[in-house]
Amino acid sequence: QARLVESGGGFVQAGGSLRLSCAASYITFSVYAIGWYRQAPGRQRELVASITHDSRTSYTDSVKGRFTISRDNAKNTVFLQMDSLKSEDTAIYYCNARWYAQDYWGPGTQVTVSS
Repeated sequence: QARLVESGGGFVQAGGSLRLSCAASYITFSVYAIGWYRQAPGRQRELVASITHDSRTSYTDSVKGRFTISRDNAKNTVFLQMDSLKSEDTAIYYCNARWYAQDYWGPGTQVTVSS
């Protein structure tokens, strides 16, 4: 059974940084596209950043220039470096792995940015 586990969330002041990790188990990690999503209270889940199996990246406009997604296939891990954090970045952040019809989610990690 595939397993994704996020870590690295926490509480930070505006302007600070956090680095999220998503560790995968029991999947052929290198073939999967990975996405970081977030969901704030009362809002729909949104795609923040994604990285393809061959490391092409994309970002939602609100995080461009502040967030960086990367992957280490040797460690079955994807990272999300978040800099210049804003209060509106406060949300639960989820990792998603997708390959054709196979689609897996982690339980999420809370990020709280205080202004």
